[in-house]
Amino acid sequence: MSLDQINEKNKKRKGLKLIIKTMLIIAGIVVTSVLVYIIYIFYALSPFVGKNYTPNELVKEFNEKSKAIYEVKSYINKIAPKYKNVDIEFENDKEIARLSIIPIDTGRGADITVFEDWNLKIGSKKVDSLLLILGWKIKTLDTLKEKLDNANCISIESGEPAKVGFKRSGLGMYFFNVFDKPIADSLKARYNDSCTYVFANKKLVLEYGGGAVGNQCFFNKRINESRNRP
Repeated sequence: MSLDQINEKNKKRKGLKLIIKTMLIIAGIVVTSVLVYIIYIFYALSPFVGKNYTPNELVKEFNEKSKAIYEVKSYINKIAPKYKNVDIEFENDKEIARLSIIPIDTGRGADITVFEDWNLKIGSKKVDSLLLILGWKIKTLDTLKEKLDNANCISIESGEPAKVGFKRSGLGMYFFNVFDKPIADSLKARYNDSCTYVFANKKLVLEYGGGAVGNQCFFNKRINESRNRP
């Protein structure tokens, strides 16, 4: 066999190896994508990781606790530091599942770095240092947790609207976006998309999201407006 024939044969082998390698990479990506999708569907639909609520069920839950929900909204907006929003979720009486401190951009060149941390033990040095930043005390956390319990909710983000976390389900959470004044017509389209939001009434927007696999949607967006309070 001549040298040219040997070189040609080696080139063909290298080309075949490259094709096989490329096919294996593509197959790996496809298999990984399918597995991620299957896991997402399993967790989203599994009854062991939270009930799937319809919009009508969420409106009913809100109406039953509306007074307590507005009370916790008023409290979080009262205790949130100036020029900052606070987003907090409680795991239980002794642990904060998630805490975010979100600076409000005032256009004055202030630091707008967002702080976020998870699984914080109440009474730990880390939480004590965060309470100093917020100007809160342990009693403040206790009161906030109590008001959330009264509202049958687990989290809240200050601001207008306040974003009140109702229950986790699948890979996300159901939220009540609670407004003090009727939603402006210019904002209704934003709060009534084809996925994340459901416009319930002029002061309440339902939301499902906050998961780890991108945007998530309500499984059933239909809502009976006759059941909702104006």
